[in-house]
Amino acid sequence: MVSIKEEKNKESIVKSSFTVGLMTLISRISGFLRDVIFASYFGAGSSTDAFFVAFKIPNFFRRLFAEGAFIQSFVPILNDYKINRQQDLKKFISYVQGNLSLILIIIVSMGIIFSDQVIGTFAPGFEHSDKRFNLSSDMLKITFPYLFFISLTAMSAGIFNTYDKFLLPSITPVLLNISLIMFAIFASSLIQEPIMSLAYGVLVAGILQYLIQIPSLVKMDLFVMPRISFKFEGVNRVLKLMLPAMLGTAVVQINLIIDSIVASLLVAGSISWLYYSDRLVELPLGVFGIAIATVILPKLSEKYSKNSMTEYSEMIKKAIKIAIVFSLPAMFGLLVLAEHIISTLFQYGNFKITDTLMSSLSLLAYSVGLPAFILMKVLLTGFFSRQDTLTPVKYGAIAVMFNIAMNLSVVIYYMNKPFQGAHALLALATSLSAWLQVILLYRRLKREGVVGDNCLINRDFSKSLLSSIFMSLLLIFLVPELNKWISYEYYLRGLYLIIYIVLGALTYFLSMKIFKTNFRRMIYENN
Repeated sequence: MVSIKEEKNKESIVKSSFTVGLMTLISRISGFLRDVIFASYFGAGSSTDAFFVAFKIPNFFRRLFAEGAFIQSFVPILNDYKINRQQDLKKFISYVQGNLSLILIIIVSMGIIFSDQVIGTFAPGFEHSDKRFNLSSDMLKITFPYLFFISLTAMSAGIFNTYDKFLLPSITPVLLNISLIMFAIFASSLIQEPIMSLAYGVLVAGILQYLIQIPSLVKMDLFVMPRISFKFEGVNRVLKLMLPAMLGTAVVQINLIIDSIVASLLVAGSISWLYYSDRLVELPLGVFGIAIATVILPKLSEKYSKNSMTEYSEMIKKAIKIAIVFSLPAMFGLLVLAEHIISTLFQYGNFKITDTLMSSLSLLAYSVGLPAFILMKVLLTGFFSRQDTLTPVKYGAIAVMFNIAMNLSVVIYYMNKPFQGAHALLALATSLSAWLQVILLYRRLKREGVVGDNCLINRDFSKSLLSSIFMSLLLIFLVPELNKWISYEYYLRGLYLIIYIVLGALTYFLSMKIFKTNFRRMIYENN
C-alpha cells in the first residue's frame, strides 16, 4: 500500500511538473511567435546564420555552464544545507554567487576580447565570407554579456526550485522572447544592419530576466550580497561536482554546436534550417523532459540526503514512465506533420518553400531522437542527485565522439560530392548519439539497482507505441499534401493544424484507454 505521505508527494511531483510544463509551453509558444517574426523579417540567409551563431554561443555556455553543470551541482548541495546546515545556508548562497560572478566576468570578458577567434572556432565556414564573419563577431560582442545575467538567473531558479517554487523561473524565459520580438519589429528598421537589433534584444532580455527574480528572493530572505572565497567548503563541493558535469549534462548542446560548426561548411542557410527544426523539437522537450527533470532533481536530492532509497528509486521509475508516455506520440506527431508545421509557422515573407523543405528534413531527423532527449534529462538526475557527475561525463564523452565521427563522415562526403539535405544527416547524428547516451545511462542505473529490468521497455511502452502508430495512420490519411496545404490562407493552415494536433492527441489517449491503460496506476503504482 502507498502511504498518504507518499501519495501526496507523488501528486506534488505531477502537479509541479504540470505547472512547469504549462509555463514552459507558454514560453515555447511565445518562442514560436518570435521565430515566425524572425523568418518573416530576416528569412534564412547569411545574415540570419550570423545571428544564430552569435546567439547560440552564449546560449551554449549558458546551458553547459549555468543551467546545466552548475544547477545540477548546486541544487543537491543547496538541499543538503537546507536540511542539515540551515545556519550556513545564506553564507553558502553568498559565496557561490560571488565565485560564480567572478568566473562569469572572466569568461564574458574573454569572449568579447577574442570574439573573432570564438566565431572562427564555432563557425569555421564563416571565414570564407567576410560579411558573415564580421557581422557574427560584432553581434557576439553584444550578446556574450547575456551569459552573465542569465547564469545568475539560473542560480536564482535553483533556489526557487529547491523551495518548491517553480512558477517564476519557468515563466521568466518569456521575457527573452518578448524582448526579441520588440527589437525585431521596432528597432530593426532603425539600424543600418537590421539583424543587429536582435543582438541588443538578447542583452536587454538577460538583464530583465535577472532583475525580475530579485523581489521574490528578497521576500524569501535569500537575497544576499555576493562574496568571493574558494576556500568555503560548500563552494569547493559545488566546483568539484561542476567541473566534470559540464560534459555529462550538456551532450545534446555540445552536439548541436558541433552541428552548427559543420553546417557552416555547407550551403548557406544550413544553420538556419537546423535552428528552426531544433526549435520545434525544443517544445515537447521543454514541456515534458525539462519540466520533469526540473521538478524531480531537488526532490531526488532530498530523498538521497535523507537516505530514503526506496522512494528515490520509485520517483525515477515514475519519471521514466511519464517521459515515455508523452515523448512517443510527440515524436510520431512531428514525423507526420513536419512539413505542415514548418510551413504554417515560418513560411512567410523571406522564408521560402525551399526553406520549409530543408527545415522539415532536419526536423524529421531530430524527431527520431526526441524520446532520447527527454529520457536523458530524467536519467541524468539519477546521477546528479547522488552527486555523481563522473559517470555522465564518461558516457557523454562517448556520445560526443560518436557524433563527431558521424559529422566528419558527412562533411568529408559532402566536400567530395555536394548533395542536398546534408544538414539533415547532422541532425540525425545528434539523435543517434542521444540514444547511445540514454542506453549507457540506463544500463548503469539498472546495474546499480536504481531501476528494474522492465522499467524502460514494458507493457506501458508497448501500449504507447501502438497508440502512437494508430494516431500517425489517422493523420497520414487526413492531412493533405504540402502543395495543397500551402495554397491555404495562413489562418486556415493554423486552424487546420490545431485541429489535427487535437485530433491526434484524442486518438492517442483513446487508443491508450482501449488498451486499458490506467494513467493513475501508471503514475502512482509502486513497482
